[in-house]
Amino acid sequence: MSTRREPNGQPSARPEVVPARAVDALDPQRLDNQLCFAVYAAAHAFGRAYRTLLAEHDLTYPQYLVLLVLWEEEGLTVKEIGTRLFLDSGTLTPLLKRLEGSGHVRRARDRADERQVSIFLTPKGRELQGRMACIPDQAGGMTGLELGHRRELLDHLVNLRSGLHDGAANGLERAAEQA
Repeated sequence: MSTRREPNGQPSARPEVVPARAVDALDPQRLDNQLCFAVYAAAHAFGRAYRTLLAEHDLTYPQYLVLLVLWEEEGLTVKEIGTRLFLDSGTLTPLLKRLEGSGHVRRARDRADERQVSIFLTPKGRELQGRMACIPDQAGGMTGLELGHRRELLDHLVNLRSGLHDGAANGLERAAEQA
C-alpha cells in the first residue's frame, strides 16, 4: 500500500480513499439486505413519530405502552407489566415513578408480599384513554400502509419476535448441553 502524498511531496494526513466495490443488490452483507437493520430503523422511525403524537400529552413512548397495558388490565405487578412489554424492572421502575409523579398511576404494595408492587390507573390515567383513542389510527396512517397491510405486517412481526425468542431459547439450551 502506498502512502498518499500532498502536492509538495509530503505524506498526506488525509486517509487514502478506497474505491467503492461493485454493489451486488443480493449481497447478504449489504446493509439494505439486513432484516435486523430494517426492523431497527423502522423502530426508530416509529419512536420519532410517536414522540410527535405523544408530545401534547406529555408522555414518552414507553410510558404510553405502560398505559396501554393498564387500560387492558389494571392491578398488574411490575413484573407482569415488564413481561408484557419485554422490559426489566430496572427500566420499568423509574418509568412507573414518573407516571406516578404525573398523576397517571398509583403504585400499591401487596399486603401479602411487600416485595410485590401492583400498578393502578388514577382517574387522570383512565381519562387519558379516551383522549388518546385516535393515536393508533394516526400512527398507522403515518406508515403509508392500508389497515389490512398493517394487520398483516403486525402478524409477521409477532411471528418474527416469537421465532427469535424461541430460537434464542433453543440456542441457549444447545449451548448448555454442549458445555
